Amino acid sequence: MTDLGGFHDHVARVDLSDGDVAYESVDDEDARKYIGARGLGVKYVFDQGPDVDPLGPDNLLAFMNGPLTGTQTTMSGRIAVCTKSPLTGTVTDSHHGGWSGARLKWAGFDGLLFEGEADSPVYAYVEDGEVELRDASHLWGEGFHDTRDAIEEEVEGEYGKNLSVMGIGEAGENGVRFACIMNEDDRASGRGGTGAVMGSKNLKAVVVKSGTEMQKPADPETFKQGHKQAMEVIQESDVTAPNEGGLSMYGTNVLMNATEEMSGLPSRNAKYTSTGDARNDGWAGEEFDAEKVSGENVRENILVDEPTCHSCPVACKKEVEVDVMHKGEELNVRTESYEYESAWALGPNSGHTERDEIALMLQRCNDHGIDTIDGGNMLAMAMEMTEEGKLDDLGDGIEWGDTEEMVEMLTKIANRETELADHLAEGPDRFADEFDGHENSLAVKGQTMAAYDPRCMKGMGIAYATSNRGACHLRGYTPAAEILGIPEKVDPVEWEGKAELTATFQDMHAISDSFDICKFNAFAEGVEEYVLQYNGMTGRDVSEEELMKAGERIWNLERYYNNLVGFDGADDSLPNRFVEGDEHAMPGQGGVEGSLVELDQMKDAYYDHRGWVDGVVTDEKLDELDIDVGPGTGVTAGEGAAPADD
Repeated sequence: MTDLGGFHDHVARVDLSDGDVAYESVDDEDARKYIGARGLGVKYVFDQGPDVDPLGPDNLLAFMNGPLTGTQTTMSGRIAVCTKSPLTGTVTDSHHGGWSGARLKWAGFDGLLFEGEADSPVYAYVEDGEVELRDASHLWGEGFHDTRDAIEEEVEGEYGKNLSVMGIGEAGENGVRFACIMNEDDRASGRGGTGAVMGSKNLKAVVVKSGTEMQKPADPETFKQGHKQAMEVIQESDVTAPNEGGLSMYGTNVLMNATEEMSGLPSRNAKYTSTGDARNDGWAGEEFDAEKVSGENVRENILVDEPTCHSCPVACKKEVEVDVMHKGEELNVRTESYEYESAWALGPNSGHTERDEIALMLQRCNDHGIDTIDGGNMLAMAMEMTEEGKLDDLGDGIEWGDTEEMVEMLTKIANRETELADHLAEGPDRFADEFDGHENSLAVKGQTMAAYDPRCMKGMGIAYATSNRGACHLRGYTPAAEILGIPEKVDPVEWEGKAELTATFQDMHAISDSFDICKFNAFAEGVEEYVLQYNGMTGRDVSEEELMKAGERIWNLERYYNNLVGFDGADDSLPNRFVEGDEHAMPGQGGVEGSLVELDQMKDAYYDHRGWVDGVVTDEKLDELDIDVGPGTGVTAGEGAAPADD
């Protein structure tokens, strides 16, 4: 057990196969070594064994809080969902904001561990330190929004007051490999197919009812100092300052115009480095313009509300309302949240910039429980393959920028209604295997990339390639330095130094994800504020170096898990169109004309910095970081052998 502040020392282990709920304490050594949330959740998943079938009953699905979740710490409304991904086969963690993480903490839990598979659909009801499984047969087959509304009525709670729900729509039920988990505020644990794992267990929702009882810091003076410093730097930042900073004013979509202007916005399935570059090449007319879907345009024309998460002064979420004609019917759509990544994947990367139609697609994704990044990228991939004739055997395919069919296809994917939709639901790698589409895929390790072109931002190139959960901008957010100059400005198209920069960001984000606080705090806060708040809440006295080592330990534990599954340096790849020397390379245009990613050079520098051999954690590194679980990789410094991929 642990007596660290910020912990209840209370975890529920739920065996869905027999309906048994057992309660256990948190291992103190694990809490100290892996912090909480992401780190501790990955440790639970590791202990379950790397060889489990992601969609089988033995896979563990962990909903985890950190020691700062639900406290007065700024931006501490996050929760981590950790599991083995059915999309990538790697360990994955996917986080969402709002209030569900805080309420789980206020309900008396550090985490919920689900294993097994229920005989019929259930939902877990959490209140006052106990978990009860309830029948959800009447909710199966419903979209998330109807499920959310029905549960609110059933349990006599009130969203926004004392109730949260985390659940799936049809996509999770039907095993769409990029299905996500939604909460009542339309915040998503979006990546890695966590919703499909939930569906495979016949678990429709996790419902949390609680009061508001924040845990008190073990060392109030240290915590007060850290909180004061954090608030000061947040208020002073051009990015996070409440009601003034770019993130507060325009949400994450503040980046749309910025990346467009620097030729860093992948467009038309990343054939182009911006919509302007596509226009200049003659592919599109003036109507294809990223500004139409930018945060500035959204704020001026369709913004209706700016909801926030627990303990967050920034309020980056942007709720919109539009009237859209779809299949001859005028639809009124109000939805959260018009995010940068979502607007990009469902807009410019899919060959259009129709602002209001994107809002409808977002609403559909939220209701069906589809990751907007993978969902949009799968449509773009299918559009390119349709153009090349690779999908002729499946019928009409889908044309570039056909927004009406995009909306319909999202519903078809969620329900696996057609042959094409069924194949798309399997994700990019499996779809590519079936239809010779690997040159059309924007995936790394089976998960598609985000809205930052690595031909423009070389840090994102090595970050996508080495991410432990497949292509991801949130494992190591180098655009902070490459676009925003945080902590200092670096040349985005220069590759040298990016391996070390990426590793630092990866370790820092492993810490914040394990606290669990929003990554956006890193636009203002640094390790000094992290240490003060962590020590103040837990009562520990770790140094900055010790905390950074914990982040490195978490990152290496994840990589070690993946090594045991069979991943090595060959899997640290990029889509061919980005890579220098590849026969299918498509050099950047506009402001990055001719640019490609020096992937081999960056990988060598990255592995050297990490102390790995060909992408594999060495046994010496495991010893150095005190990772004393599992068999070891069998790889030592100076040796090139990696685990067999079998």
